[in-house]
Amino acid sequence: MFNQLKGVGAALVTPFTKNGDVDFDGLGRLLKHTADGGVDYYVVHGTTGESVTTTAKEKAAILRYIRENNPKKLPVVYGLGGNNTYGVIEEMKNLDLEGVDAILSVSPAYSLPTQEGIYQHYKAIADAAPRPVILYNVPGRTSKNICAETTLRLAEHENIIGTKEACKDLTQSMEIASGKPADFLLISGDDMLTVPMLSFGGAGVISVLANGLPSLFCKMVHEGLKGNYPEASNALFKILKVNNLLYCEGNPVGIKQVLEEAGICESHVRLPLVKASNKLCDDLKAVLTEVIQINGK
Repeated sequence: MFNQLKGVGAALVTPFTKNGDVDFDGLGRLLKHTADGGVDYYVVHGTTGESVTTTAKEKAAILRYIRENNPKKLPVVYGLGGNNTYGVIEEMKNLDLEGVDAILSVSPAYSLPTQEGIYQHYKAIADAAPRPVILYNVPGRTSKNICAETTLRLAEHENIIGTKEACKDLTQSMEIASGKPADFLLISGDDMLTVPMLSFGGAGVISVLANGLPSLFCKMVHEGLKGNYPEASNALFKILKVNNLLYCEGNPVGIKQVLEEAGICESHVRLPLVKASNKLCDDLKAVLTEVIQINGK
């Protein structure tokens, strides 16, 4: 079930022009760049897509553009979450989800619900969702972890098909892997923890770095899925220095600078984020040059 969501999901950035509009030409180049690099599906309107600062009208236009300009007709996962449970449900009812294969829903931020509250939040969303739901656990942003026990409880819901785990605790991911239904997708939410997660049953990753270095990143994941961990680790070590710089000034500031260096789109972001500092630009350029020399592209 949902094998099309195994492998690499590119958490797409939203390119902007200098005046702050959505750069659809840049988005088109990004779709081709990532598809040619081997990504398996797209994730739109996630954190990396600056979903908190794009309007409903822009979100609809972006999804429509991706639907009409999807070079390899890859599956699409749509980011939709929040700490107002019924607000999320109401938003779902009003969305045109044509061409969307699943919904990625981040755990409630700010409200700090109990585990029972998190369970009931997701149950209500999954009961109402017109598409299958993937949980998204990112306590670094929400300040509240979805415990393994809660995830496994939610995994029994017929409309919840997986979880994106970005808790940085491999033991918790192992607990999920050991107790989950066979077809429940355990998806890494941390690029650098993907290879170890694959070794104990992970289905892949929803990735930031796949925007900028898709070929090398996809090689890492696809080799890992085949059980070729020496090759997967070799690719991982090549991109380690790049990843270490991506989050110094916030996401997607770093990855957008990588994309600007690659000629895919400009590095403009929306406030409260600001463009990469001169130091970060210089550091990224130096590391990218090293990666390109090692990898040959």
